Amino acid sequence: MSDSLPLPQKSWPELRPGWVWLCGAGPGDPGLLTLHGLNALRQADVVVYDALVGEDILSWAGTAELIYAGKRGGKPSAKQRDISLHLVELARAGKRVLRLKGGDPFVFGRGGEEAQTLVQHGVPIRIIPGISAGIGGLAYAGIPVTHRDVNQSVTFVTGHDQTGDTPGSLDWRAIAQGSQVIVIYMGMKHIAQIAQQLMAAGRSPSEPVAFVTSATLDHQNVVESTLGTAVDDAKAAGIEPPAIICIGRSVLMRQVLDWQSFESGAAPRNLDPLDRGRPAESA
Repeated sequence: MSDSLPLPQKSWPELRPGWVWLCGAGPGDPGLLTLHGLNALRQADVVVYDALVGEDILSWAGTAELIYAGKRGGKPSAKQRDISLHLVELARAGKRVLRLKGGDPFVFGRGGEEAQTLVQHGVPIRIIPGISAGIGGLAYAGIPVTHRDVNQSVTFVTGHDQTGDTPGSLDWRAIAQGSQVIVIYMGMKHIAQIAQQLMAAGRSPSEPVAFVTSATLDHQNVVESTLGTAVDDAKAAGIEPPAIICIGRSVLMRQVLDWQSFESGAAPRNLDPLDRGRPAESA
């Protein structure tokens, strides 16, 4: 996108010196960045960005200083406290600061922690939502997180907490019994434990599962599996984090909604993957 391309006529907010805007960059595809995000990139003096923010998006930042602050599980990363306090320092230096995060800053993105630190230090903020990978990434995989024939609820959970272990505060039995579709962020490290707990709570080993890596990017990869074979299938496919894991019958809809394969000339694998026996419009 050219910098000369004007934004639509609107009274766009101004990123002023001493402010920090926390912005979601979306799941990866630059086209999924919001116009508010683009507006922020064009004004920022400094962009503090995460590991999942691509170069295509950063290229829209013009002459802004780019500061990497990515955190990746199991790899050397900046401490969260240091990132938050650095944002405070930049704002106090009179910079127009954009904190750019993959997905949405308030969906397992530590955005709430950073925003709270800024406010506690007297730094004014603005929040710009982004498309979360648990929705946008699955949509690119052809998996609707809600579908009337499948679910009236969806639960988003994280696969690890601040310690790196599966969250002790999560009641996996309640989740297994109460949510028809489960979307797990950052769950690859503990997928064996998670799958076992869900099956122990009554979820069927044959329940559909999908792993989505590099969501919305050109090299996106989707592996379809079942709860009982998920660990072995992920290992065989070489699935590496970060990945979105979807558990539930909505995964079956990929057989008819894998629109990216259609662009390559493939035909739907099954026009009625839920075995409804009637046209979709007859609901």
